[in-house]
Amino acid sequence: MYKVETMRPAIDAIFIDVGNTLRILIKDEQHQSAARREIAKLIGSQESPEILCARLDERYKIYRKWAFETWIEAPESELWTRWLLPDIPKEKIAPIADQLTYHYRQSMGRRVLQQDARQVVSELSRRGYQLGIISNVITAKEIPEWLEADGLAQYFKAVVLSSITGRRKPNPEVYWDAARRIGVPPEKCVYVGDNLARDVVGTRIAGFGMIVILNSPQELEKNPPTSENQPDVIIHEFKQLLDIFPTC
Repeated sequence: MYKVETMRPAIDAIFIDVGNTLRILIKDEQHQSAARREIAKLIGSQESPEILCARLDERYKIYRKWAFETWIEAPESELWTRWLLPDIPKEKIAPIADQLTYHYRQSMGRRVLQQDARQVVSELSRRGYQLGIISNVITAKEIPEWLEADGLAQYFKAVVLSSITGRRKPNPEVYWDAARRIGVPPEKCVYVGDNLARDVVGTRIAGFGMIVILNSPQELEKNPPTSENQPDVIIHEFKQLLDIFPTC
């Protein structure tokens, strides 16, 4: 664990990213292939699911570039009718946009909890911290439904998703919105993420008291922090959060 700060601010709330932080993506070709078939079935395509999804992937890259540049997340209906399937009538695609998003995300792989994440989240809550989620994500339903199904919803007082707010990190409004929902001033909040550029910059602009980055030594060697995106703490395992945040 790598620490930068010498005096740590008082922290009352911990916000956690989802992708590559609370959950990780695992490639599973059988799982991914089944998801591609579901997409083709939903839209009534006679095309090979692999070819169809390869085209969706290319269009998604264009959408992502736009989203990164504008700090905007399109609603799911717009994502599919404007960006991913503009060649199919809107009235056919818009009503099934949430299903398409779900299966498209499954076509990327299976998402599983980080090792020890359940125990860490439970313990941080027990220690007296308010917990929340801030995540850039194209789906509105998947994460809330997953939290409920996995028994984790009880721990998170606020779940702020770009797919619902329409704003993406590093827009500081995302962080301020999360802090307001949980009732804690930004300077007493910490954000735990994995992206040095996006997560550090947004958290700093928003005035959060602390930023923790979870990343592997290999990834950090390839993309080391700079003076512009230096976090307060770098950890390599999710469970190291318990070393940083003692009982309130």
